Amino acid sequence: MSAHAAARAVDALRRGWPVAIGGLALLAVETADARRLAAFDEGGQADLLLSAGRAATLKLANQRDAATPDAPVLVQRAPWLDFDMATALADPQFDLATPLKGPFRAIPLAEPALAAAALRLARVAGLLPAFFVRPAAGEEAIAPADIDAHEDADRLRIVARARLPVADAEDSEIVAFRTDEMPGEHVALLIGEPNGQPPLVRLHSECLTGDVLGSLKCDCGPQLQAAIREIRQSGWGILLYLRQEGRGIGLINKLRAYALQDQGFDTVDANMRLGFAIDARNFATAAKMLSLLGQHQVRLLTNNPDKVAALEAAGIRVAERVPHFLPPNPHNARYLATKRDRTGHQF
Repeated sequence: MSAHAAARAVDALRRGWPVAIGGLALLAVETADARRLAAFDEGGQADLLLSAGRAATLKLANQRDAATPDAPVLVQRAPWLDFDMATALADPQFDLATPLKGPFRAIPLAEPALAAAALRLARVAGLLPAFFVRPAAGEEAIAPADIDAHEDADRLRIVARARLPVADAEDSEIVAFRTDEMPGEHVALLIGEPNGQPPLVRLHSECLTGDVLGSLKCDCGPQLQAAIREIRQSGWGILLYLRQEGRGIGLINKLRAYALQDQGFDTVDANMRLGFAIDARNFATAAKMLSLLGQHQVRLLTNNPDKVAALEAAGIRVAERVPHFLPPNPHNARYLATKRDRTGHQF
């Protein structure tokens, strides 16, 4: 089991190079091109691996299958399924502009566990979950366990810390965490001084559009600033800033989800149509960060019961869930309603 092997595979996918998982050779549709496909599959026989969420949109899987949107579906290669058509099949944001040809046929998966691992690797790489696949022919292969190791929160460690006065909390310290292969670092902002009580903790997932650019489509930026103020007012606490953009699917895929929302889909349906889980974040990362900071009991500032359950499952006791409410604006009212009605947020 090697996290290094998975990191090399992620790098290869992002560069448009083929990789192998077990006996499956894979070429990511998003980063390949027609020339690379021809070199990968000289006979034009490689089938197309998609997610169940995407396959349901294409009428290649029933709605029951698509209840697990990041499950694998294999589409049989046909003469008209060339690279351009594969791109149209892979990316739902272009559905309205690209009339789809066909018919397409879903076929049984010989290695469903390996196919599922391939789609997970695409998410780790921040790519659309779509591959040309053929039997491996001598390529150096990784195993699903290598991907597990790459995402293993227990590998986190503290690498740096420093005093960081911030607006609304001048007596703060920032602590950075990473693993050897992780492309980005998670950070914790320690606010105030321990007072013998469980700290008030906020798990905040990175949101470039909301935190930095002031997007009104979500409530992330205001939540971040309000959390710092509330932690400060509580006496002491910790804000964990988790590098899990777009509920774990990455910035580019989040923007693709935005494009689907512009077509009328809510945030849940947009993620599913892209072929990702409704929430792909790994809150075990947050639990490990708290453990490294010596905090095993917290008060959690959240509206999301799943965060409470995830921390408890990872060994962090949540003594209290503290609601975190901010008023909606005209641009995010539907988004907040979707969180309430479809993902169980309690405001």
